[in-house]
Formats: sequence, structure tokens, C-alpha cells
Amino acid sequence: MSKLLFTTFIFLVAFNLASSVYGEKLVPCYFVFGDSLVDNGNNNDRNTVAKANFLPYGIDFPKGPTGRFTNGRNVADFIAEALGFPDSIPSFATAKSSDVVVNGTNYASGSAGILSTTGKQFNHQTTIAKAASVLGSADAAKNHLGRCIYYVGMGSNDYASYSLNPIKPTPDQYALLLINTYSRQLRTLYGYGARRVAVAGLGTIGCVPAGGIMSGALCLPATQMTSGVFNTKLKALVTALNQDLAGAKFTYIDTYGIAASEISSFRYPNLECCTTAAGGICIPQGVTCPDRADFIYFDGYHPTEAAAAALAKRAFVASLPSDASPFDIQTLTRNEL
Repeated sequence: MSKLLFTTFIFLVAFNLASSVYGEKLVPCYFVFGDSLVDNGNNNDRNTVAKANFLPYGIDFPKGPTGRFTNGRNVADFIAEALGFPDSIPSFATAKSSDVVVNGTNYASGSAGILSTTGKQFNHQTTIAKAASVLGSADAAKNHLGRCIYYVGMGSNDYASYSLNPIKPTPDQYALLLINTYSRQLRTLYGYGARRVAVAGLGTIGCVPAGGIMSGALCLPATQMTSGVFNTKLKALVTALNQDLAGAKFTYIDTYGIAASEISSFRYPNLECCTTAAGGICIPQGVTCPDRADFIYFDGYHPTEAAAAALAKRAFVASLPSDASPFDIQTLTRNEL
């Protein structure tokens, strides 16, 4: 696909996601918790190998390499656009006190997982303190946060660790451990003031190119089975949170189902677009495919901008009832909900 056609494709997806022709914000702010799938630069100055602040990452992003693990925008960026934000949500590493009130914050960090998120909770406590300072009180901050959208998506790295562990608990035992931990974290987030929360399930993690499956349609069945157990329990957790927590509006995004149904839209569903090192990350300044809109994966693990756009579109406005339940993100923004 030519660069012109690629640019046109992304423009049309972004236009279809737009919340208003005038770009009016549907909510006062938007917070993102997750891993490298939605990281927008929090790892740039950290002592970690999980970084993407070099080309070819960002090759199609207006600001170039920013720390996003893709060629352009990620899912969180597209949802921000759909919510009416004129720019991407600032990373926690760069956010100012005023950013918290005006737009929100992105806490996502490459390599983060459900079993290693203590730092993110502390970071959000710092954010709440900033909001209280700007708005005048803790109660005002909590009321403000209750009208914002939260996007939470973790678990891929936990299953990467699971697959490498020679002594594994059963899939059900491990999923239960993750869900119980996740439940505590989401309830803590609710205690801080979050009320409108989209929780993304795991995608087709057994099909990533870095898993060694390069033949087009095959996936690692063991990984798919274990992540499927997790997704079933996560959807049930979302139902329980809505029943247990007064005023809570949690919703489950079926990342796996959406990704599986979108595979046929891409010419290369199981190949990486960039030249990768052994760990599945793009080689700095390495070769990149010219037809990026035809690929689902940019590197060995992370989706292209085109794939992220397709997922975000259906998370925001569900094409099927199963895409988002009990409601999609657009519905989550409505005051009468």
C-alpha cells in the first residue's frame, strides 16, 4: 500500500472515531493504565530495555519517536481523539498539575503487569493530590475524576512470564491469582474516584510474531487457552464490580474477539513490519515495511497504527454487542448512564 493510501486510511478511521466535528470533549479528562500497548513515553528516561524512543518507532507519528511501541498512534491515542481531546494525553513523566484537570494522564509503562503495578497506584495518588491542589479540595477532585474516562489494560506481560516459567500453576489457578490482584487494584482505583472505567481483555497474544509462529494463521494454543481463561474471569469481574460498587460503570472490552474478527482485513496478520532483534523489538534505524497498513504487527509484539485504529474504533462504538459489555466507551461518556 502506498504512503498516500496508508495516510488516507488512518485519516478516515480517525474521522469516523471523532466525537464531534468541532472536537468538543465528551469528558473532562482521560486516564490510561497499562503496558507497552498504550505506553506513550513513560519509559524513555527509565533504566529499562523496554523502550521505543528511536526509529523506526514513530515513523508515522507527527512528533517522530516518542516512546510509543508502534509506527504511529496507539489505541489510547485513538480513544483520546474519539473523546474529543485535541492532543494526546500527556505521560505521567511529563504531566503538569494543570494537565491532570484539563486532559488527564497516561501512566502506561512497557513491561508493566498486573502483578507489578504498585508504582502506578502511587503515581495516581500523586495525580489526585495535584487535582485537589488545582481544584481546591479532595472532594472536588474526586467529583471531577468521577466524570472522567479510565482505560485499563494489563496482563500480556504476566502471561509472557507465565509461558517462560518451567513450573506453572494450572491456567485456572494463574488466572484466579491475576483476577484477585486485578480486583483489588480496580477497587482501589474506584476508591480514588474513578467511576467510568473501560477494562480491556487480553488480545491474541499467542499469535504474536515473536512467539515463533510465522505461517500466517497458526497461534500457540497453550497461550491462547490460558489467556482465554483469564478473559472469561475478567468479564465476570467487571460484572461483579458494577454490582458491588455504588455508581460504578465498568465495562469489558473484548480485545480478543475484535482482533480475531479483524484479521481478515490485513494482508499480513502474523508477520512483523520492522526488522527485529531477538527480543522482538525493532532494531534501531532498521528496515521497515512500506505497506504498514497491511500489517497487524509492527514489531514482534505490538500492533501497527492501522490495527490499533481498528480496535479503538470498535471499543469506542461497538460493531457487535460482544465488542464491549455492558456498553461501549461512547455510551460510557453519557451523563444519563
